[in-house]
Amino acid sequence: MRKRKWVDLSFFLTCFIILLCSALAQENLLQHFCIDRTGFYNDGSMYQTNLNNLLSTLPSQIDQFGYTNSTSGQVPDQANAVVLCRGDVDPDTCRNCATSSIPILTGLCPRNNEAVGWWDSCMLRYSNQTLTGPESIAENETFWNYNDKTNATNPVQFKEVAQSLLEDLKTKAETGGSRLKFAAGNHIGPDFQTIYAIVQCTPDLSEVSCSDCLTRTISLYPNCCDSRIGGRVLTPNCNFRYEIDAFYNKSNVEALTPPPPPGPGPVFTLKRRRSMRRNLMHKPLNPDEEEVDMEDMSNEEILKYEFDDIKSATNDFSESNKLGKGGFGSVYMGKFPNGQNFAVKRLSSKSVQGEAEFKNEVMLVAKLQHRNLVRILGYSIQGTERLLVYELLTNSSLDKFLSDPVKREQLDWETRFKIIVGIARGVLYLHEDSRHRIIHRDLKAANILLDDEMNPKIADFGMAKLSLMDETHGDTRRIAGTYGYMAPEYANYGKFSVKSDVFSFGVILLEIISGQKNRSFRIGDVEEDMLSYASRSWKEEDCLNLIDPAIRNTGGSMPNIMRCIHIALLCTQDNASDRPTMASIVVMLTGFSITLPLPFEPGLFNQRIPNENRSNSDIDQSSKSNGLNNSNNTVTISELNPR
Repeated sequence: MRKRKWVDLSFFLTCFIILLCSALAQENLLQHFCIDRTGFYNDGSMYQTNLNNLLSTLPSQIDQFGYTNSTSGQVPDQANAVVLCRGDVDPDTCRNCATSSIPILTGLCPRNNEAVGWWDSCMLRYSNQTLTGPESIAENETFWNYNDKTNATNPVQFKEVAQSLLEDLKTKAETGGSRLKFAAGNHIGPDFQTIYAIVQCTPDLSEVSCSDCLTRTISLYPNCCDSRIGGRVLTPNCNFRYEIDAFYNKSNVEALTPPPPPGPGPVFTLKRRRSMRRNLMHKPLNPDEEEVDMEDMSNEEILKYEFDDIKSATNDFSESNKLGKGGFGSVYMGKFPNGQNFAVKRLSSKSVQGEAEFKNEVMLVAKLQHRNLVRILGYSIQGTERLLVYELLTNSSLDKFLSDPVKREQLDWETRFKIIVGIARGVLYLHEDSRHRIIHRDLKAANILLDDEMNPKIADFGMAKLSLMDETHGDTRRIAGTYGYMAPEYANYGKFSVKSDVFSFGVILLEIISGQKNRSFRIGDVEEDMLSYASRSWKEEDCLNLIDPAIRNTGGSMPNIMRCIHIALLCTQDNASDRPTMASIVVMLTGFSITLPLPFEPGLFNQRIPNENRSNSDIDQSSKSNGLNNSNNTVTISELNPR
């Protein structure tokens, strides 16, 4: 008898431990809504039966990306349910969250036809109405909170960086595909504090619907968490969260690859067998070209357009549709039958570097998604024709604004500063926040395009270099770039690094401030070297003549203008190791309380400005005779006209 009691006690103790562990394993419910707009169901009703059947199998129906949208039964008694797990959560954690959330939500909302609840790792939503597409977006069931009551030490700058980060991630998430719309990342905030964030949409939403949902959600930032160092907004269709701690699983985020859309379509997968890749270009790459390794491309997809469709959309590449001409071909404006405008780069068949540039640009830009990078729409190949199709930006290039006195007058300091910060954030993404470290190698005003709101977007990645994230520098036998923007160690010796792009950014910064192009910089009637003049003026504390008269008398903006000159001189220092990183530059631009170091001498090298009518081959030869070939480098200098 005594043995039987011990057995019973052991049994109940085991059950208690299991229940306790199960309770501890459950995540805390963040918020829920019991929605009564569609009424209530009765015990034993067909809807209740369908709902119970649906929820009992729901966790097993979650796909590898943490999402399911399932139904049971027929209208009008059909039950619909959605589970959306955070994009960085592993499948087991996702299914466990869904399993534990079902009895909690149904218990809190007995007999409600519709309910929604959020946990840290997942969201559960069920209804007798459809839960897919834009018509399912629920705007009333919105929950926000700040996860930490601590205020940021620099709330204005913290808010600016946090909202910028959320906007950048929104751009990534909305283009994520039909099975995963999630993005995670970080920016450096004031006082060198890292801000981490995630944004996500249910993958059934279109790119436009996801963008609209996230735009509304991010607009709630001031209500939810203004000046707080952590917060989130949750809706049934999209959400965001940010913290100063790395709350998401970074390794899982890095392992994520955009899933391919289901079914056939006009899509060309860039990863092919080696022989097929060679056929794509009709000839193997020259080893000296050192372009991106295509083996690294996996699951990247991009639209392939029919050449005749592009030809028709550009009015047979007519002169009236031409936007500009560069060293590797011409750029045209086109319009598809659905009304969508686009820009297309038609590579010149006579260009020696055209094949490599085409391949490089398709491969690199297909990887990149950022609000300050031009978005590639697709490409076309037919015979010797090579076309790159991009989004059309209505205001053309920054270069055209700087070279046009009338357009330059439109650039007040506020607009110029927005352009400066946007370029900096775009380059920072290339260097640190994209999946691969990208060194652009041809940053210049002609490659900064402006949208209708004067937001800058970096373009032209034909000369860009892809590096491993732990690589800090490299060498090349082909120097590619543009006079006046190239760092001296790169132009003279072929040594390139992220600091090469920093140098180019510094030159652009001085161009924006002065309103002049570096190759035609003048003070009065005297032609000057921009970097030398800027450095001399800074030392003499007399920078007034360096500043564009259009913004010279802006009063309260002058301290910010002077700070930007200071940053430009730090970027263009002769020694690459003395130049700041782009992460530091973004902090310097947005964190006005940070003290800047004094700059050393600017980096200068013997750049002879070529005759505008010379060909690329002429430029190569003149470069060799002009001291630019000290290390047996072959030099490819880009003399591109603005688009």
